[in-house]
Amino acid sequence: MAGSRPTVRQRRLAALLIEFRETAGKTLDEAADRIGCHRTKINRIENARLGISLGELRDLLTFYGVEDSAQVDEMVSLARRRREPGWVQRAGQARPTYTDFIAYEDMTDCIRSYQHSIIAGLLQTHDYAREIISAAPSTLKREEIDALVEARMKRQEVLERSSPPRLCVIEGEAALRVQVGGRGVLRKQLEHLEEMAGHPSVEIRVVPDQAGAHAGLTGSFVHFSFPGASFPDVVCLEQRTGTLYLESPEEAAEYALIFDSLRSIALSPGDSLGLIGRVRREL
Repeated sequence: MAGSRPTVRQRRLAALLIEFRETAGKTLDEAADRIGCHRTKINRIENARLGISLGELRDLLTFYGVEDSAQVDEMVSLARRRREPGWVQRAGQARPTYTDFIAYEDMTDCIRSYQHSIIAGLLQTHDYAREIISAAPSTLKREEIDALVEARMKRQEVLERSSPPRLCVIEGEAALRVQVGGRGVLRKQLEHLEEMAGHPSVEIRVVPDQAGAHAGLTGSFVHFSFPGASFPDVVCLEQRTGTLYLESPEEAAEYALIFDSLRSIALSPGDSLGLIGRVRREL
């Protein structure tokens, strides 16, 4: 049954508990003794098949030597929200790292990203990212903007792992032409896209303006797929004030269908690369 599947937050919580326990050199039996249960319970918690009380969680984190308050807060938040099928992460509560989004990029095996008018975050240059983050009216301080830019650059390291996720990006032609930061910044951004198009795990396609009306005109989105059938897909809709996460099978399937529809009208990777080059030369 779909309702019995572990949510992404359950899986994330379980993975971190395993990581902290192994880093601390503790066994399942030792963890079980700490909170007064059988090792089977610890095993089920670490397999994302059983919840954990906040008291037990805090006790185990202390036992594992986790003293970083940010890490503890993240674990508590995951435990509290572990059964939520979808939620909104407010930007003000997530700066500067957007913890959930970054965790999904780290855990996924396939990222499908459609971006109508800007370049996908995992493919942005440093200067382009700074212009995008700084563009809208905001109360962000300079150091917060710096942190967000650096976090975006750090996220891109996921593509350099020995087994990186598959990244399939569809860009609207407008994203190639909006002169974010001026001609120089955009030119270097397009050069970077051309370079990344040669990455073995990256596919870049462009929906040309002449494609007319299509399913992507209603907005950009990112669709994460994860290893194993029990790990539900997640769709992320980013807004200025936060990110909406959709996790129901029906919603994820709807966006997968939209992505396939966009892929069918987009230019081939080779023709997309040609268009990117032509736009760059026009600058």
